[in-house]
Amino acid sequence: MKTKYWIWIGGVLAAGAAAAAAWVIQPAIAPIQPPAANDFDSAAIARGARVVAQGDCMVCHTAAGGAPYAGGLPLRTPFGTIYTTNITPDPATGIGNWSLSAFTRALRHGVSRDGHLLYPAFPYIHYTRMSNIDIEDAYAYLMTRTPVTATAPDNDLLLPLRFRPMLAGWNLLYLRPGPVADNPAQTADWNRGRYLVDGAGHCASCHSTLGPIGGERSPAFSGGNIDGWDAPALTALLQAPKPWTREQLALYLRHGWSPEHGAAAGPMGPVAHSLSLAPEADSNAIATYIMSLQTPAKPAPAATAAATDKAAVVQGATLFAGACASCHGTAAPMMENGGRPSLALSTAVNSDRPDNLIQIVLNGVPWSHPGQHAFMPPFAASLTDAQIASIAAYVRADIGRRPAWNDVEQRTAKIRKENQQ
Repeated sequence: MKTKYWIWIGGVLAAGAAAAAAWVIQPAIAPIQPPAANDFDSAAIARGARVVAQGDCMVCHTAAGGAPYAGGLPLRTPFGTIYTTNITPDPATGIGNWSLSAFTRALRHGVSRDGHLLYPAFPYIHYTRMSNIDIEDAYAYLMTRTPVTATAPDNDLLLPLRFRPMLAGWNLLYLRPGPVADNPAQTADWNRGRYLVDGAGHCASCHSTLGPIGGERSPAFSGGNIDGWDAPALTALLQAPKPWTREQLALYLRHGWSPEHGAAAGPMGPVAHSLSLAPEADSNAIATYIMSLQTPAKPAPAATAAATDKAAVVQGATLFAGACASCHGTAAPMMENGGRPSLALSTAVNSDRPDNLIQIVLNGVPWSHPGQHAFMPPFAASLTDAQIASIAAYVRADIGRRPAWNDVEQRTAKIRKENQQ
C-alpha cells in the first residue's frame, strides 16, 4: 500500500511539474503593423469604451501627470513595487504591434505578446472571465487611442520574484481560464452583475484578503487592503449602521456618493468615476449581484459612548470644531441643506481599523472631475500625527459611538510615511 501511495503522490507531482512547465514555455506571437483607426468599426469602439470603463483601465495605466493609458503608475504590493505598462497603440513601447490574439492571450492567460508571464497585479484571473466580444471591443477602443511613447520604470520586486517563470506555479493555483456560463436559476440582471464583478470589474482583487503568495483567499469579498486603504467586506453591507439597499449601492457606484452613507474616497473614487461613464444598467446590475451576497444583518448594539482617552477626545473636539465642523458639524450648511450624511454613518468611522479615516484626513478627497459629488481638502500639511489621532478619538467616540481604536498616532505616522514614498 505504501508503495502505491508514493507512486500516486509522485504521479501528481510529475503532472503538476509538467503543467507548470507548459505555463513557462509560452511562444511569442508575431508582431503586426499597427492598425489604423478606421480599421475598426465605430460601434465596436463605442462598446469598447464601456468595457474599459467597467475595468477602470485608465486609472491603473495612467501615472500621476502622465498621458492616459501610457502606464508608469507604481502599484505597491507586499512583494515590492510594480509599474503599470503602456497600453496605448505605440508600437515601440505600447501595444501597437499586438494582434487581437496577443491581446486576448494576455487577458485570458496572463502572457505577454513576446511570451513572458505577466504579474497578477494585472488581474487576468478576472479578465479571463470576459466574453470574446468584450475583449475584441476593448482592443478596438485601446488601439484607437493616441499613441504615446513611454517606457515604464523597472519593477522593484523581491529578488526571487524577478524570475518570471515562477509565476507558472501561481497560475496553476489561481488561474481558471475562460468565461463562466450564466446561472439559469438567476435573473438576467444578476448574471450581468456577476459577469461584471468577477470579470472586467475584478472587484475581488481589492475586496478580498490575499494569501502569503498574493492569491485571493476564500471567501471572496471578505475585505482587503489596497494602497494603504482598507477595502470593506462586500458581504457585510447589511451590517452598516444604516444597512445598504440595492438602490443606494447603485447610486454610490455610479456617482461616488450616497446620501445615506457618504462619499467614495481613496482607490474607490476613480472606480465610481469610471462607472459613471458606463450605462446606468451596469451599476444597477453590479448592485443586484453584490446585494445577493450579503450575510444576514445582526441586531445593532445600543449606541453608548465608548471608553477612550478623555483628554484626547476633548482635544479632538476642539480641533474638530476648528478644522472640520464648518462642513461636518450638525449645523453646517452642507449637512442641513446639502443632504450629507452624518459621520456616524461613515464606513471609515465605523471600521475596525482607523486607516481609512487617517487617509481621508491626510489626503482629503481630491477634486478630479466636474461631475464629482464630494470634495475635501487634505490636512497632511496642517495637522500633526497627534492632532489627527485626537480628531479620530473624538469622531470615533462622540460621533460614531464606537469603541476606541488603538495606537492611532503611531498608525498615522506610518501611513504618512508610506504615502510619501
